[in-house]
Amino acid sequence: MDNTDNRNAHHKSNYAIKNNLHLLLLLIPGLAVLVLFTFYPIIKMAVMSFFDWKIGYSQTSRFVGLKNYVDVFTDPIARTALVNTLYYALITVPMQIALGLLTALLIYGIKKFSLTFRLLYYLPVITSWVVVALLFRYIFSNQGLLNYIITEVLHISDKPVGWLSTRWPALTATTILGIWKGIGWNMVVFLAALHAVPVELFEAASIDGANSVQKFFYITLPNIKGTILFALVMLFIGAFNTFTPINVITGGNPAHQTEVVLTWMYFQTFGTVGKMGYSAALSVIISLIVSVIAVILFRVIKPESRGGKL
Repeated sequence: MDNTDNRNAHHKSNYAIKNNLHLLLLLIPGLAVLVLFTFYPIIKMAVMSFFDWKIGYSQTSRFVGLKNYVDVFTDPIARTALVNTLYYALITVPMQIALGLLTALLIYGIKKFSLTFRLLYYLPVITSWVVVALLFRYIFSNQGLLNYIITEVLHISDKPVGWLSTRWPALTATTILGIWKGIGWNMVVFLAALHAVPVELFEAASIDGANSVQKFFYITLPNIKGTILFALVMLFIGAFNTFTPINVITGGNPAHQTEVVLTWMYFQTFGTVGKMGYSAALSVIISLIVSVIAVILFRVIKPESRGGKL
């Protein structure tokens, strides 16, 4: 009896080892990609931030300690780029959330042509950033469509308005583009969340005499808090990664006043300066800022599952 039990235990042990080995073999490719393309670049970037990093085997990268971080904090253009990025994020993120949710609610409530409306609202999302940025640059240029309407159609002014010649109007033009292009993505995300809310809750609320506004605030919003949190985090990350609209529409002009962190980082790395260590330090700082924002959002918005808190 003991020998039989030992053989069964040994067989189970061998099976468990083989099963774990198979699982490990399946995980290795994914882990390799994760380490190679995620963890290694992050570690490499952090190391580069402490060096005057040079490209090429014949050049030596000199250790400079915290100098790159000091340069970032004392650089007025870096501060301007950070303020511009925050301005872009604080305008585009709430507006994309609000308009995306409103669009999702409208489409959720209609029965006919809902698929057509989804397609129409989602088209800007799949449109090339470069194409739409060029279109917006034409609209807001001195000889563009908006100035034509102002001077020739409405006769509000005799002279064209320099929308892209000053800091805040130029940044506003890019934020309008960001909002317009992001509504469709938020619509799809919130539509999925709305379809996941149990219909029985709305039916029970109707029996109790609740109106549409009460249903939205007491049923819809509590049930999609997790989706709102997800959208907020993703949109803030995307806002801090904005590059193409600024690069195409303004190019950071006038005098670097419309730079955002990514365009300034690109200029420092691949421009005439070539300060890769500086750009790495700026990347680390921005990563920390985005992480802090994400933590704050998770603290403020506490999503709840139907069975309790997550």
